[in-house]
Amino acid sequence: MAPSQKQPPAAPAQTHRVPSLVKYEDLLSRTRDFSIIESTLREGEQFSNAFFDTETKIAIAKALDDFGVEYIELTSPVASEQSLADCKAICQLGLKAKILTHVRCHMDDAKIAVETGVDGLDLVIGTSSLLREFSHGKDMAYIEKQAVEVINFVKSKGLEVRFSSEDSFRSDLVDLLSLYRVVDKAGVDRVGIADTVGCADPRQVYDLVRTLRGVVSCDIECHFHNDTGCAIANAYAALEAGATHIDTSVLGIGERNGITPLGGLCARMYTADREYVMGKYKLAKLRDIENLVAENVQIQVPFNNYITGYCAFTHKAGIHAKAILNNPSTYEILKPEDFGMTRYVSIGHRLTGWNAVKNRMVQLGLGLTDAEVKQVTAQIKEMADIRPLNIEEVDTLLRKFHASAEAERIRLSPSDASLHARSSNDNEGTLTAPSPTATDAVNAEKSRLPAPADVSAALA
Repeated sequence: MAPSQKQPPAAPAQTHRVPSLVKYEDLLSRTRDFSIIESTLREGEQFSNAFFDTETKIAIAKALDDFGVEYIELTSPVASEQSLADCKAICQLGLKAKILTHVRCHMDDAKIAVETGVDGLDLVIGTSSLLREFSHGKDMAYIEKQAVEVINFVKSKGLEVRFSSEDSFRSDLVDLLSLYRVVDKAGVDRVGIADTVGCADPRQVYDLVRTLRGVVSCDIECHFHNDTGCAIANAYAALEAGATHIDTSVLGIGERNGITPLGGLCARMYTADREYVMGKYKLAKLRDIENLVAENVQIQVPFNNYITGYCAFTHKAGIHAKAILNNPSTYEILKPEDFGMTRYVSIGHRLTGWNAVKNRMVQLGLGLTDAEVKQVTAQIKEMADIRPLNIEEVDTLLRKFHASAEAERIRLSPSDASLHARSSNDNEGTLTAPSPTATDAVNAEKSRLPAPADVSAALA
């Protein structure tokens, strides 16, 4: 038998490489997988007006838990006897959220905190040269040694532990990364970055978090103060770069200008993934939580507050109003109904458009032709040049105009009324002269308004 001939190797199957559409940055992003550490009962207590008694703290904690935050952070039990008692009381509520307390990276504080019943400790120590010189007076070698000692103690108690630098963005980067590498090896659950004075911008945040993501294997928490107005943008940039946890407070209250507001973060994250955020948090509860906190710290919810401000879903300009009535997405990125809020189209002003007035007529069950709606819109504008009208005044005007128009139609013979209706519809889009009866009704309403010289007194 002839020896078998060696067959040439088969040509490798040709493969077609499809260019990846996934960017490296997208693999890092946690904008669709993050946790909120709600710090109203810690950072919020540092707000100038804040004084939360035990009953109030419990009410806020329950409201936040019902909203769905993953963590609730409490003031250090070392701060006062009442703080210690309140910490224990909240830990006994049996909330779904994990309860954390924020303490100095010091063994004395840690020993007290672990006995309160909390689920974890948030350790913090200043690392910038300013804080090392003027706050605690320790060098980086001491900080590393102290951090490992306290972390090991907390872990021995079976509790979650986070270690955070303070004033991270004014700390030496080499020192900072070296410290984080040490505590990561010690087994922390999270490391924290804190923009303690609110000096960072989103690009700086992204760069630091992305760099840190390549140094540690644990989770990354971020805490942003709002002194320069970047707290929400910084939080989003941090999540894009790979951070996993963001600190918030209700209405952003805290030391000085406060921190990332809970509502503001929810609004930003909702735009990134509406379904994820709606499935994660009870967004319709936000207004009640904000009202609860606002009342207790004796402030008003700001008029332009994210989501819940009184004008957050108010539309005024005629062009905007027309588009909103046709499709709300034209001028809204947030759906008010998802947050338990209501859209409002303002019409009692000189900028109003006839489409908005027509919509109000429909809501009131009043039928007018488009030409008639344009007539009454012109009258509203004229009256609003004296002063803005409230909705009750507008509704009264619309009802009287409608009644007068109906009376005029009835006055006409049936054939004349039919001709009038056809003529009105044929001339839609043009502004015809109002009927004398309708004009008289509008003029009667105008006579009730103060003269221009009296406007300031009327509005005072």
